[in-house]
Amino acid sequence: MGKSLAADLLAERGVKVVDTDVLAREMVEPGQPALTEIQQIFGPDVIDENGQLNRKALATRVFANPAEREKLEAIVHPRIRQTWLTAIDRFAAEGVRAAAVVIPLLYETNAAAAFDFVLCTACSLPSQRRRLLARGWSENELNQRISAQFPIEKKMQLSDFVIWTEGSVELHAAQLDRVLQRIG
Repeated sequence: MGKSLAADLLAERGVKVVDTDVLAREMVEPGQPALTEIQQIFGPDVIDENGQLNRKALATRVFANPAEREKLEAIVHPRIRQTWLTAIDRFAAEGVRAAAVVIPLLYETNAAAAFDFVLCTACSLPSQRRRLLARGWSENELNQRISAQFPIEKKMQLSDFVIWTEGSVELHAAQLDRVLQRIG
């Protein structure tokens, strides 16, 4: 959808950025309590020979079964939320003027109320599919993940601003600049 590019462009403009995808990866590193809990609940087959989370094995399991996905989300989502909330508090204490938190599941996790503004990055379904297939996802993986989220149209309606990411990087940046000017 263009979240990572938007985050990079915001950071280039001096906006402090917290990316919850990065936080999620950090939470499941070896030695982290979340990884231990995941292994306890989902078993040893979700851990590879190096003690790392076997993301593909876990994703195959949780995206095929909503109850399993809920178990995983109950482990990681509260930890991720607490981390970004702490970052926001730290930014406020430091007098940071502008900060952004990138949350792919913002509405699904009921986090939107924590923010002054919500900016949605969006593209057409064919573009989204093409981008995800280019990352090596199978059609099945892609369909499972898309169906686990709110439809993009709903996210766009709920958001204060929408950045349409079908165009060039320059167009993406120009849209972000207009949003930043409007929110001051």
